[in-house]
Amino acid sequence: MRLTVRGRLTLVYGGLFLLAGLVLMGAIYVLIGRDMPGAVQATVSSGTAAPPPPNGETYVREIVEGARADTLHALLTQGAIALAVVSAATIALGWLIAGRLLQPLNQITATARRIAESPAADRGLHERIALDGPDDEIKQLADTFDLMLARLDNSFDGQRRFIASASHELRTPLTLNRTLLEVALTPKTVSPEVRQLGATLLAINDRHGRLIDGLLLLARSDREVTERSYVDLADIVEHVATAEDVKVVTEPGEAAVLGDPVLLERLVQNLVENGVRHNVASDGWVSVATRTRTDGWVELQVANSGPVIPRYEVSNLFEPFHRYGTERLVSPGAGLGLSIVRAVARAHGGEVHAAARDEGGLIVTVMLPRAP
Repeated sequence: MRLTVRGRLTLVYGGLFLLAGLVLMGAIYVLIGRDMPGAVQATVSSGTAAPPPPNGETYVREIVEGARADTLHALLTQGAIALAVVSAATIALGWLIAGRLLQPLNQITATARRIAESPAADRGLHERIALDGPDDEIKQLADTFDLMLARLDNSFDGQRRFIASASHELRTPLTLNRTLLEVALTPKTVSPEVRQLGATLLAINDRHGRLIDGLLLLARSDREVTERSYVDLADIVEHVATAEDVKVVTEPGEAAVLGDPVLLERLVQNLVENGVRHNVASDGWVSVATRTRTDGWVELQVANSGPVIPRYEVSNLFEPFHRYGTERLVSPGAGLGLSIVRAVARAHGGEVHAAARDEGGLIVTVMLPRAP
């Protein structure tokens, strides 16, 4: 088990005090042992008692040696007890002082942990440490951390505002283009070549519209959901898990969560559409299942048949505008489906994982907190 900084500081305090106490006891032991014979001899010589017997020198030496031994023994035993008691008190005091000194660091760590565990970055980055106290190194660290959070907060907000504003601005010309194309293709006198060109332009216009809708939804779903309703994912699966060209198998077990019904429906719909679109040419299938786990989580799992995907490519599929292989050129999608799924899951306090099937296709698992 690794010791905390507080524990290491306490051991340093206690160890230094114990070492200093042992050095002091050793010095006193040496000094007393060296000076005691002369002092006792002088005391005996200047006393008023009767002179010692003929063998008085031996008698005095025995008295001196006995007194010396008793004194050194008392010094060692009583000094060791006193040193142990004072060392224990010093270690306890050092523990309290270390905790007091490290309290600002604990506050910084707690704030950083809350921000890191926040379901959405735009919510957690609004928090600040705002450490009070003297202008020392720890307060400078906290102020620097707050400045970094402020800049990140402004950067995230600016990015989302830009996406939302740009998407709204692009809606108007796309709507106008679609209207003009439909009007131009209305007369029966339009040649087949012009009609084919108009149909192609309408398809491109629709693709750009889906891209803008995806960007708007991604910007919205990347924020933490504040208004939550009771939603059963099994009901959503029964409603949206359908397809014409691919067999869709559903196992809608009870999976109640608290969240935004529109975003959760889009999450399931994106997974089903992704499984249907990226499938094999014939005998393809998509499996959608929901269940409530015993550990307080709700699980949504969508699996499909499809092309074999290398495992190192799986994590990249959740990046915006990322498409695997030749789908970068021919896919009708905008490349935001799985990105939106991940953003919606995180906004609801959950997470999403994907694994490549050896036979081809993916298994995507979404984990969301269960409704109480």
